[in-house]
Amino acid sequence: MKTILLVDDSSTLRMSMTSILSKAGYQAEEAPSAEHALDKLKSGLKPNLIITDLNMPGMDGIGLIREARKLPGLRFTPILMLTTESQQAKRQEARAAGATGWLVKPVAAEDLLKVIKQVVPGA
Repeated sequence: MKTILLVDDSSTLRMSMTSILSKAGYQAEEAPSAEHALDKLKSGLKPNLIITDLNMPGMDGIGLIREARKLPGLRFTPILMLTTESQQAKRQEARAAGATGWLVKPVAAEDLLKVIKQVVPGA
């Protein structure tokens, strides 16, 4: 079973995404902040995909991507940015930090699952 780490400060969004992912046969791990996500990753969580919000209190999603890319075994893990932002400059900054792709909220369940299948080998 493929594991997906969801990082978002909105508990409502995490709940709805977890529901979509679980129904599609994925194991969803949740983190309410970038700092919590990094703690989980440093404690040995090796997700097949990370989906992170951009704007969160404390460290933002781009900071999380930069830090995650430094961890052993996560250099090539796909990371998707899920955000309400659609500015090209932010997208380029996220890509430069190591983001694999960009999803604009709200994302439809079928669109989310289609992108996961594209970026996660064997999903």
